[in-house]
Amino acid sequence: MSVLPGANRLLACVVAVCLVVGVMGEAGAEDLAVRPNVLLILVDDLGYGDLGYMGADDMRTPHIDRLAASGMTFTNFYANCPVCSPTRAALLTGRYQDLVGVPGVIRTHPRNNWGYLRPDAVLLPVPMAKAGYHTAMVGKWHLGLEAPNLPGPRGFEHFHGFLGDMMDDYYNHRRHGINYMRKNEETIDPRGHATELFSQWAVDYLQSASKRKDGRPFFLYLAYNAPHTPIQPPEEWVARVLKREPKIDRRRAKLVALIEHMDDGIGKVLSALRLNGQQKNTLVIFSSDNGGQVSVGANNGGLRDGKQSVYEGGLKVPTCASWPGRIEPGSHSDLMALSMDLFPTVCAVARAPVPGGVEAIEGRSILPTLMGKPQKELRMAWFFSRREGGARYAGKTIEAMRQGPWKLLQNSPFESLELYNLESDPKEQTNLAKKNPKIFREMSAALRRQLQRYGQVPWQKPAGGNQATGR
Repeated sequence: MSVLPGANRLLACVVAVCLVVGVMGEAGAEDLAVRPNVLLILVDDLGYGDLGYMGADDMRTPHIDRLAASGMTFTNFYANCPVCSPTRAALLTGRYQDLVGVPGVIRTHPRNNWGYLRPDAVLLPVPMAKAGYHTAMVGKWHLGLEAPNLPGPRGFEHFHGFLGDMMDDYYNHRRHGINYMRKNEETIDPRGHATELFSQWAVDYLQSASKRKDGRPFFLYLAYNAPHTPIQPPEEWVARVLKREPKIDRRRAKLVALIEHMDDGIGKVLSALRLNGQQKNTLVIFSSDNGGQVSVGANNGGLRDGKQSVYEGGLKVPTCASWPGRIEPGSHSDLMALSMDLFPTVCAVARAPVPGGVEAIEGRSILPTLMGKPQKELRMAWFFSRREGGARYAGKTIEAMRQGPWKLLQNSPFESLELYNLESDPKEQTNLAKKNPKIFREMSAALRRQLQRYGQVPWQKPAGGNQATGR
């Protein structure tokens, strides 16, 4: 049994009690009954082209494809970052990840850790609970390994999953020999493939939610660690792919099998919604935390590069949303949006107040688009960034900026900035930095200002006392 230190445990209890006590004061029982449930599914390292509905002709993903067909698909959706922790921080706070202290990957060892979630950052389950929702998370957390940066103290009433970054093995669930599997505060050691466990735990939660008598809708954040490395699908799934696709590369076959296996699990979750009578009143959103890893055979839809990179293949991700009776089946949108825009979108759906007001965060709701209404571009300038260690990055950052069709980027801290026009060159083949000096200078200056803004926020755990705060 792993227990929070006394002060942190007391803080978590006080937060939970305050949230629950405020529920009925802000929303009556009848009001809660008509608010939709929200199921937010985030998968790990899924390439832009690695689903059936996204054009992959060597794989079968019927359940995600059916989900996409039942609602709206986005052709221009981007992850906030080309790696895990920062995108998760952005999604759950509605802010640029650097502004909440997570510019890079949070890892087991301090010497290779590049983020610490700000104590004053408000995560999505907090406003959802205030709006009357029961909040739960199943799967990969990756925003902290100790209190107070654990799912419970940060607002989730129920957590069943993995605290760490990646698993070294999908079956023993360890990272560097450490067991990070938890059910709320308890350390657990379940048997089975992690994808199957997360799917079943989500099903279990949905079943328990269907029996709840307090009338509260649910917010479930289901975060898979698939298809992240190690590419370790059950062998029978690999055999199935090889039989169906005899000419497929073995490396690619394993990744396809891992994605198909995950799709099967998602199918079980969606089936539980139907069987429990929850589907008609549930908004389901599906996305990925970054692009696919090229070295393990990912298909990023012909875009340049993949995971870890600020070229399009590392940032552009498959995304769809379904809400029976509200989102038109088979609809499509080319509205550009980011992971952090899901925070205010979910709040708008739940009628949950955005902490501090919508101007306190950088995310912008895409609910009008989901409802089939016209919507202006969410922002004029779009920023992407990542901090990383090792000889390749040396603790420095890589960045990108979008403004209209123009994209400025630096994919290595030791190389020059590059400029592309994505309208005429979507695969980023022709660097226009020297041919367009005025645009290059203007965007470079804007990017520097954004980096200065990021520099105001600490991103390492303080040696003692509290981390500095401030917007």
